[in-house]
Amino acid sequence: MTLTEVLPDVRALSRFDKIRLIQLLAHQLEQDEDNLIESGKSYPVWSPDKAFTAAAALLQALDEEKSQS
Repeated sequence: MTLTEVLPDVRALSRFDKIRLIQLLAHQLEQDEDNLIESGKSYPVWSPDKAFTAAAALLQALDEEKSQS
C-alpha cells in the first residue's frame, strides 16, 4: 500500500485518531531504529525564544525593507 492510497483514509480520521496514529508511527519508527530514543531519557529541544541573533537579523531586514518602501 502506498502513501497516496492511505492519505484519503488518514484525512477522514478524527482528530483523536490522527494523534493516536502519529503516536503509533513514532513508536514504530523508534523500534525500527534500534531504540534511537531511550525511554525515560531527556532530550533537548531547540526553541526560538532565545534566538536573539536571529531576531536582530530579522529586525534589520524588516528595517531595510521599510526604508526602501
